[in-house]
Amino acid sequence: MKKRGVVQYLKKYVRAANYLSAIQIYLHDNVLLENKLTPEDIKPRLLGHWGTCPGINFVYANLNYLIKKHDLDMMFVLGPGHGYPGLQANLFIEGTLAKFYPKAKQTKDGIEYIAKNFSFPYGFPSHSNPGTPGVILEGGELGYALSTSYGAVLDNPDLIAACLVGDGEAETGPTAAAWHINKFIDPKTNGAVLPILHLNGYKISGPTIFGRMSNKELKSLFYGYGYYPIIVEGKNPYNKMVSALEKSYKIIKSIQIKAREKSSFISPRFPMIILKTPKGWTGIKKLDGDKLEGNCLSHQVIAKEAKENKVHLRAVEKWLKSYRFNELFNRKSGFIKEIIDLVPKNKMGDNRHAFAKNYKPLRLPDIKKFEENVPFPGIVGSSSMRRTGSYLNYVFKLNKKNFRLFSPDETYSNKLDEIFMTTKRAFVWPLKSWDKDISCSGRVIEMLSEHSLQGMAQGYILTGRHCIFASYEAFVEIVSSMADQYAKFLSQANSVSWRGDIPSLNYILTSSGWRQEHNGFSHQNPKFITGMLEKSGNFTRVYFPPDGNSTLVVLEHCLKSKNGINIIVAGKTLEPRWLTTGQAREAMQYGIMIWEFASDKNPDIIFAAVGDYLTKESLAAIQTLNEIAPEIKIRFVNIVELSSFGIGSKTHAAGGLYEKYFTKSKPVIVNYHGYPSDIKQMLLYQNNPGRFSVHGYTEHGSTTTPFDMHVRNETSRYHLVIEALSLMAERKVINKEKSQTLIKEYLEKLKDHGIYIRKYGVDPGEISEWKWKANI
Repeated sequence: MKKRGVVQYLKKYVRAANYLSAIQIYLHDNVLLENKLTPEDIKPRLLGHWGTCPGINFVYANLNYLIKKHDLDMMFVLGPGHGYPGLQANLFIEGTLAKFYPKAKQTKDGIEYIAKNFSFPYGFPSHSNPGTPGVILEGGELGYALSTSYGAVLDNPDLIAACLVGDGEAETGPTAAAWHINKFIDPKTNGAVLPILHLNGYKISGPTIFGRMSNKELKSLFYGYGYYPIIVEGKNPYNKMVSALEKSYKIIKSIQIKAREKSSFISPRFPMIILKTPKGWTGIKKLDGDKLEGNCLSHQVIAKEAKENKVHLRAVEKWLKSYRFNELFNRKSGFIKEIIDLVPKNKMGDNRHAFAKNYKPLRLPDIKKFEENVPFPGIVGSSSMRRTGSYLNYVFKLNKKNFRLFSPDETYSNKLDEIFMTTKRAFVWPLKSWDKDISCSGRVIEMLSEHSLQGMAQGYILTGRHCIFASYEAFVEIVSSMADQYAKFLSQANSVSWRGDIPSLNYILTSSGWRQEHNGFSHQNPKFITGMLEKSGNFTRVYFPPDGNSTLVVLEHCLKSKNGINIIVAGKTLEPRWLTTGQAREAMQYGIMIWEFASDKNPDIIFAAVGDYLTKESLAAIQTLNEIAPEIKIRFVNIVELSSFGIGSKTHAAGGLYEKYFTKSKPVIVNYHGYPSDIKQMLLYQNNPGRFSVHGYTEHGSTTTPFDMHVRNETSRYHLVIEALSLMAERKVINKEKSQTLIKEYLEKLKDHGIYIRKYGVDPGEISEWKWKANI
């Protein structure tokens, strides 16, 4: 087909898509304009965003032609999420929508169906969503389209992700950093992202930054970012876009062919397109004396008073009739041949990657190979992150094309570097001779942009592959809103029958505040855990393995899980070993276990701990009480898992488990890794919640010693001992005078500790060298 003919086909396709986009915003009747438009035809509430839709339709049509011409495997990632009427119009035209929504057939009734149900209660939302075929990005919160696209093409060598980035979205911090992900994409083994920066010049009520930059500035900027920028603007945009996409495809293929013929390819300069079209292109030019097309006033609904104002109604009617939709669609035969001929067989809305069709479980090594010997509980020499690194090294060995680690420059710091025995850190920009563990083909991506890592992880997972996002606990909070958006996406996706299984998103949070005493208050923040525990639906789970063997069991479980979010919270320092992997599996059954070696029968008081460092402090308190007040009978309960349902994901359905572990009436002292409110809200509906006392992080941090972090937050063994003595005196388990004498002694110990660390800068030996001894 000659370019002139192609352009005519494209113009007709875009006219149809623009019409369908507009009527979704305005009409619930008379959708083919077979009669004069009346106020009764207009929806009672006008919702939606028109301004970006014409650009979306223009891009989608041109991509369809490119796909058809070259038989491409291409997915479409839409950044301007509120351009959903445009996306849905294209899904309708290509027939994908009807595949999943049978009422959306290419008939008058089908058009009426999508128009009536757009932005209508229990209909189609106003933006991209999990119920939209081909979508792997919600689009409500801006900034994540580009990083998600890059995640999708990792280890998909034949895939091109066409990513439409709005110029408002381009102002976000996450997008600003995501332009640099090209430095990590090896064209030998990965697909390509084709960014299309759509400059229509305006946000909701003002100009965009990129929209007011000159072409020279734009080309300099993106060339400096490592791209080959191609600008499409001015007259004959259809001809120019056809040429720009063809040129982009040839550059992509040239880079990939060269890379796949060589051992490495340094600094590949992939293309990106800067598309300049007016905001609200082809819409109402002026209304009420205001400029609409090419101005911010076309951002959302134009002619908002169409139902009440005759001038607005006639303007909408004239606008809609300008598309001459009757020339493009027949209520009996559907769309004309020119439009149908532009639809490729490889439809972007039905791209297999967006449905995770290549999902397969990971091959996992036997954790027995990595288990640490536990001749007796409390033997020192377990680092949860060292165990994790050793295990993940073998996961990389067994899974060479569907497993990745994302980390913000912390793989070494977090003691996971054993993985570099099998893989490296990815980087395709120039390397120095002294660079360590870096190569073009590395499967670890380290980038000091948590948003970019989160986006890549989401794109990788939603296209069916597995990964881990490892971070300092305090700084993963940077992506809390992004993780929240993903959780919402996942919650909805789990109820969409035609969406297949995907791996769970697995976080490892280490370098926690309890051992960031040397870095200070800024590095002490467990808030991410709180946010994730607030998610309903029981697909978000937080695990607190108390030692290295437990971490292995938890890690294996998380890597096998599907359709959820898992957070593993564990330390990297050398700590005691408490459980065998067999015992850890037993604890995982309900996420909670009584540790018999530290417990008496018929207890007077229960100690419960959540988290490795908090477990250690609780056991130190128990040992102290065994020595100074052996008449107190104590039970120790370790909690491994928390979920939105409370302690363990299964305890809510097992009935009576709280009484089994915590008795009906005995006092319980809980020592918790995070904010005490996390646990307190889980106890509200339990019998006699007032008997639970919860210790945890209370925002008291600084540059100090490890034990002083516990002292400041009242999670130390001394604080637990003091509270237990007071409770037991109240219940007459021990003599009141004895209790008061001991409490005074341990208050002095707290005072002496403060004096000691101010003098020597470290914790005293009785703290730093403490070891568990059997009950006496």
